[in-house]
Amino acid sequence: MRSISKLSLACLAAAFASACKTPEQSTSVQTPPTAGIRFINAVPDSSGGNGLDFRFVDKVENNAQPGVQFAGSPNTANGWTSSVKIQYKAALAGTRYFKIFLSDTLQSAASTVMNSPTTAIDPATPAALMPNDTSINLAAGKNYTVILWGNARGGAPAMRITAYEETVVTIDTLTQVAIRVINATPGVISATATSPAGVVATWTNVPALSVSNYVLTAPAAINYNVTGAATLANQLAMPGIAAKVDLPAVAGTNIAGSGVTGIVWPATTAGTIPRTALGFTTPQMTFIWDRRPPMGPCSPLLC
Repeated sequence: MRSISKLSLACLAAAFASACKTPEQSTSVQTPPTAGIRFINAVPDSSGGNGLDFRFVDKVENNAQPGVQFAGSPNTANGWTSSVKIQYKAALAGTRYFKIFLSDTLQSAASTVMNSPTTAIDPATPAALMPNDTSINLAAGKNYTVILWGNARGGAPAMRITAYEETVVTIDTLTQVAIRVINATPGVISATATSPAGVVATWTNVPALSVSNYVLTAPAAINYNVTGAATLANQLAMPGIAAKVDLPAVAGTNIAGSGVTGIVWPATTAGTIPRTALGFTTPQMTFIWDRRPPMGPCSPLLC
């Protein structure tokens, strides 16, 4: 009985000593290297009931981008339309494997894999199944965009994946904003951007399913006129929020240091889920941010 009591006291003493470790004895956990990645759903004729799910399948991490509707769930406020679901999320750096699924509550639909850039697609089905994963190389500290666009049910252009690193041009963060356009339509477009100062950018003959170059201009409310597959007139008056304390400003064309993209979307196919959800009966334009302005000044209380 005595030996048991001694053993119990010894265990209690050891537990007490462990609980009283100084901060210097704490174990630190290193943050793994990550990159930013965002997914754009630009397929006008196929999706699940909730859109598309973008998921990495090689590692378990909190990066899933579920229920991405066509055009990124566009929302109009203050005279301009943004694609609120198109946002960067952190992902572990390295060679990563992903799949794009129909987003649906039905298992038979939710197990359908959309990304099939090299396999012929059967027009009678939403998308051909792809037996292998699609890989992308993610470098730590970089941002990437993955776009699924084109037609999944047949017709030109055929559905395909485009993935690229986002490299916003060198910009004067005090006097400039960077703007560009993405043409997600099946035809060639041209676009002109104007501000109170006059024409600030032109993009001529931007091919179908392609990304234009950036143009640098002074911060201002900017109007876009698009011709080609459709004639669009969209205003982008994004005042944003000036950076305060140690928080970044909201990107916008009136906030120097911002990078902003206007995406021209095709009309969705009648009778398909994109049309019944957040599809368009005619081509439309929405805006996304590519680069936030620099961090604001640090508060003396936090520095």
